[in-house]
Amino acid sequence: MPLYKTIHFSRSVGTTTQILVWKVTESYAELLEQVVLNDSNRLRLDGMKSEMHQRAFLSVRKLLHETGHTDLDLYYDEFGKPHLHGENHISITHSHNFSAIIISDETVGIDIELQRDKILRIADKFCDSEFQFFDKDSEEYIRKLTVIWGAKEAIFKIRNEKGISFKDHIKVNSFELESKQTIAELHFNNSIKYFNIHFEEIEDFTLVYAFEN
Repeated sequence: MPLYKTIHFSRSVGTTTQILVWKVTESYAELLEQVVLNDSNRLRLDGMKSEMHQRAFLSVRKLLHETGHTDLDLYYDEFGKPHLHGENHISITHSHNFSAIIISDETVGIDIELQRDKILRIADKFCDSEFQFFDKDSEEYIRKLTVIWGAKEAIFKIRNEKGISFKDHIKVNSFELESKQTIAELHFNNSIKYFNIHFEEIEDFTLVYAFEN
């Protein structure tokens, strides 16, 4: 399938951010024919046991191509965080048959998650203060939990620091789904960092991206 969605975003004059989403319908062989991989990422691909993960990995390279980049422009640091050679900030995510990237002049993180009942069983492992503004009987409960998980995942991708706890260190402020945005805080290593969170729903998935202030 071609590119599913592109979002262009500018928080202030002189900054640009683009988010690209791919819905993976192609076979592994079809995707592999259409991308170029550097040696290390070819080894990573070959080492993946799940074809779904392989197809997601390759779809991310298709997204890079859409922005005028290739896998040769992409590298990972010692902590596994992706970077573009000499360019903007990048963050990558995939879940089931969707993948997405965000490229920005600003420090950003992105996450996409399937909305599912499983999150109810693990909510107390990543939520704390957030329970204050939840109605657990609401039909929005799973959808809101998915936003919170995605926000914390996106923030973790930005900071990428060992020891950060989703439950103990990251707080997401109250929000309504219709607002499609909120604020979050990271309390870690004797400092507080603030993040603007934006989110939207795509089919049965929740896409979340975060900007560090």
